[in-house]
Amino acid sequence: MTKTSHLLEHILTHYRGLFATLVLLPVSAAYSAYTSLRNMIVFHLRSAPAKHKQRVQKVIGQIEGWKKNGSLEKLCTARSGWKTMSELVPKYKLSHRKIDVGLYDILEISEQSGTVKVEPLATMGQISRNLISQGWTLAVVPELDDLTVGGLIMGFGIESSSHKYGLFQSICVSFDLVTADGECLRCSPTENADLYYLIPWSHGTLGFLVAAELKIIPAKKYIRVHYQPVYTLDEMAEVFEQASRNTQENDFVEGLVYSRGTAVIMRGNFTDDIGADGTFNAIGRWYKPWFYKHVETYLKNRQGGVEYIPLRHYYHRHTRSYFWTMEEIIPFGNYPVFRALLGWALPPRIELLKYTETETTRRLREKFHVVQDMLMPIQYLKPSIRYFDDHFNLYPLWLSPMAIFDNESRLGFVHPFIQKDGVVDEMYVDIGAYGTPLKAGFDNRSALPLLEKFVIDHRGYQALYAKTTLSKEDFRTMFDHADYDRLRKRLPYCTQAFDEIYDKVSSKGRISPVEMRKLEK
Repeated sequence: MTKTSHLLEHILTHYRGLFATLVLLPVSAAYSAYTSLRNMIVFHLRSAPAKHKQRVQKVIGQIEGWKKNGSLEKLCTARSGWKTMSELVPKYKLSHRKIDVGLYDILEISEQSGTVKVEPLATMGQISRNLISQGWTLAVVPELDDLTVGGLIMGFGIESSSHKYGLFQSICVSFDLVTADGECLRCSPTENADLYYLIPWSHGTLGFLVAAELKIIPAKKYIRVHYQPVYTLDEMAEVFEQASRNTQENDFVEGLVYSRGTAVIMRGNFTDDIGADGTFNAIGRWYKPWFYKHVETYLKNRQGGVEYIPLRHYYHRHTRSYFWTMEEIIPFGNYPVFRALLGWALPPRIELLKYTETETTRRLREKFHVVQDMLMPIQYLKPSIRYFDDHFNLYPLWLSPMAIFDNESRLGFVHPFIQKDGVVDEMYVDIGAYGTPLKAGFDNRSALPLLEKFVIDHRGYQALYAKTTLSKEDFRTMFDHADYDRLRKRLPYCTQAFDEIYDKVSSKGRISPVEMRKLEK
C-alpha cells in the first residue's frame, strides 16, 4: 500500500464524518440536482412514452444476441451493484452477461383507471413529486427518495399505509416483463397470472421488468399526525395493533420504539385543512430536526400531540437521516448549525458511502452493525421486541404494520399467517433494526443466524435487501418456492439465463464493497 492510499484509508476510517461532509455531500447534491432536473424535463415534455418501446426493443435485442451466441452466461441487469440499497454488493455482476435496462421514467398517469405506468428505475422521490403536482399519490409510498419501483417489486416495499393497502406489490396492477426467450409479456391477475403473482420477491430471476402499472389515489395537502407516547410493552403492543387493524379510520400507522417499554405510536390521516387541534410542521425542510429526534420529544414530554405535515414531507420524513443511521455516518448532522448550513445536502448517496468503505470499517460493520427488517405476524410483536432487547439492545426500532394479502390460487412467496385454530390473519409488522447494538459482547456473525431462526420459528419473513445467513433449506422454509420452481422449468431459457433467488441474495451472492473493489481491479 502506497503512502497516499494509506493516508486515504486513514481519513476514510477515522474521519468518515468529515469526509462525508466535505466530499460526499457536494457530489451527492450535484448528482441529485442533475437527476431531478432531467426527470422534470422528461416529465413535462412527455418524451418518455415515445421512447419506451424503443428501449424495450433494445432489451429484447440484447437477449436475442445472447441466444445467438449460445446462451452461455447467466444474465443480469447492467445497473451497477453499488446502487442497491443493501450494504453489500452483488458478486454475480462480475461474471454474468449484463443487459442494459435504462428505463427511468414515468410513462402515463391515467385518472380514469386510477393508475400510473412507470419504468422500473423510476424512484419514489421522482414519482411522489410528479404525482402530487397532478393531485394524485401512490397508495403505498416507501420512505426513502432513491428507492426504485423495480427494487420494491423484485424485492419488497412497505410504508405506513401498508396496513391498509398491503405490500408495495399489492398496489401493482400489472407488469411488463421481458423473458429470457426475448418475449415481452403483460402480467396481471387475468393475463399470465402465475408470473404476475411470482414476480414480487423474485429478484430478477424470471425476467427483466420493463414497466409496472401502479394504483394511485387522490392526494390531499397534509397528513394529520397524532403522536401517542406509550410507556409499557403491553400498552405499546395493544395501541399499535388496534391502530393497525383500524383501516377505516387510520390512513397511516407507524411506531418508533425507544426502549423495551417506551415508544411513540403515530396515526395519520389525509386532510386538506389545518385544524385547530394541532400545529403546522414542515418537517421536510432542511433546517428541521431529524424526524425520529422530533418524535422522541413527545415521549420525553409525556404528552401526545397533533401536527399537520405537508404530504410529501410526510412521505419522505426519514430520507434526510436514513431513518437514524446518518448519526453514525455524520455524528454532528442533527446539530442546528449543521442543519442550517448543510441540511439541504443530506443525505449522501448510498453508492458513495459503499464505495468509500475501508477494510477497517468493513470488519467493524460485519461484526457490530445491523441493517435488518423482519416481517412478523403482529401477534408476535411483544416477543419480538423482547427478543431484540435481549439480544441486540438497539434503538430506535421501526414498526410499520402491513397486510399480506393472498390470492385465490395462493401463488406467491409470502402468505398470511394461519393460526393454530385455522384462522387466517393478514396483519404483520415490519420491525426495522438499523445501527450498532449496545448489547455487551454483541457479534453480528452469531446474532444474525439466531435472529433468523427466531423469525422462522414464528412464521415470519426476512427482508432480502439485507444480509442473510440462511441455508438454502431454511430459505425455502421461509419462502414458498413450489410455484416458482414449476414456473422456472416451464419458461423457455429461464434456468439457463437466471440464477435462483437464493444464489443472488445469500451471503455467497453478495460481498462487501471492499472485496468487490479488489475483484474489479
